[in-house]
Amino acid sequence: MRVLVACELSGVVRDAFIERGHDAVSCDILPTEQPGPHIQGDVLEILDDGWDLMIAHPPCTHLAVSGARWFKDKVEEQKEALDFVRVLLDAPIPMIALENPVSVISTQIRKPDQIVQPYWFGDEATKTTCLWLKNLPPLEPTDMVGKGERHITKSGRSLPKWYNLPPSPDRAKIRSATFAGFAKAMAGQWG
Repeated sequence: MRVLVACELSGVVRDAFIERGHDAVSCDILPTEQPGPHIQGDVLEILDDGWDLMIAHPPCTHLAVSGARWFKDKVEEQKEALDFVRVLLDAPIPMIALENPVSVISTQIRKPDQIVQPYWFGDEATKTTCLWLKNLPPLEPTDMVGKGERHITKSGRSLPKWYNLPPSPDRAKIRSATFAGFAKAMAGQWG
């Protein structure tokens, strides 16, 4: 099967599909972090290239409700982000999974078909991830484990310990990466 992993630079999902024998390619405007088949460029230019399945990870910067307090200052950016999501969901690809955290996609486009957690797939962590699916079944848990350690912030907010990273240029990239167990579940069940 020809698999396009849109907006992925980590290579985690791409490599999970390759391990299962699929012709998988990641695409991002940035170079891949892991060697492997990768198209550095605009994914919109290759949506018509005969893919069987697309797993899309559009940037959540202007979509995630965790940043709602800034929405009033980035109306145009959010509109562009939602337009990008619409194009991905409407791509001429038979099977599509689009993932994002809890976001305005749910109210501006449609509700997700499924919400998953990494601890369903063997990674001791929480990271609420919404899935919008086209011609794909919801994922079944493969290896239920504990939810992982929590960190209490100075304000009293509870966050997953893995998420409590010091400020750095790579912080957003690390937080957005797909957990390996989740990637393997997608490849195993949708591949």
